Amino acid sequence: MATRKNSTDDPLAPVTLAVGQEDLLLDRAVQQVVAAARAVDADTDVRDLTPDKLEPGTLAELTSPSLFAERKVVVVRNAQDLSADTIKDVKAYLGAPAEEITLVLLHAGGAKGKGLLDAARKAGAREVPCPKTTKPAERLTFVRSEFRALGRSATPEASQALVDAIGSDLRELASAVSQLVADVEGTIDEEVVGRYYTGRAEASSFTVADRAVEGRAAEALEALRWSLSTGVAPVLITSALAQAVRAIGKLASAPRGARPGDLARDLGMPPWKIDRVRQQMRGWSADSVALALRAVAEADAGVKGGGDDPEYALEKAVVTVARAARTRSTR
Repeated sequence: MATRKNSTDDPLAPVTLAVGQEDLLLDRAVQQVVAAARAVDADTDVRDLTPDKLEPGTLAELTSPSLFAERKVVVVRNAQDLSADTIKDVKAYLGAPAEEITLVLLHAGGAKGKGLLDAARKAGAREVPCPKTTKPAERLTFVRSEFRALGRSATPEASQALVDAIGSDLRELASAVSQLVADVEGTIDEEVVGRYYTGRAEASSFTVADRAVEGRAAEALEALRWSLSTGVAPVLITSALAQAVRAIGKLASAPRGARPGDLARDLGMPPWKIDRVRQQMRGWSADSVALALRAVAEADAGVKGGGDDPEYALEKAVVTVARAARTRSTR
């Protein structure tokens, strides 16, 4: 780069390139840069843009010199989807980045938009890998690193129990680690994890999801209201509902007669969950899975600001999922 050198460990490097499809890691890459910038200047201006908001010429306008020399962070999400003209603007900027401005490019890392990816790397951008975690071992490593980052120790058995209980969603795993660290003193072991999730089952987003996909609407609604009253984040509940319905869809489309161990590996579920989902999927059909997923997606949008009443959005989704679970058996 023309004016400043990049450091692979400096969040305030002129350009940070976050590559991958794991949303939590991508968001953290952005948060790290913003936090570093605001530590230097609390009034740092942050512009978070998607491709539809970044037209040709917009980047030049955002990065033009300021009379007040203000610090600025410009975030470009889904950079692989930028138009050809906007990619030209970004490539031109890479050759001469502006002082007091940090550009953060979020790129999925595939073949689409590879020219921009290569250009950023050639220009010396600081790169942050954000790969999708597809293997149980990777999720286990993530949980262990979360405990270390928070300065706490957890036994290997506790980390495994947490992965088994939560599943593949990194946001929920990170949230669970944070809750355990906040609530429990000393080393976190398997007994603590078991007691936490069993003892608070009635307040767990997964209990809401389990009762809903089993068609037990009244119990699901009761668990939902208890969860909300005890502070469970609505977004965790929609995530658990989505995971539960998707698990049924995955197992329903898996080859018949496959061994639980093979299914667990292929579907990314712990073996015990295969048995549970098999019990839950009775009464489900392909149409009811699609219906339930649409309902959960609507609720997710509602709890993230798209509706006026998140609680009502959740209740509606829970009832729809529970009814969908009984579609086949009532025909």
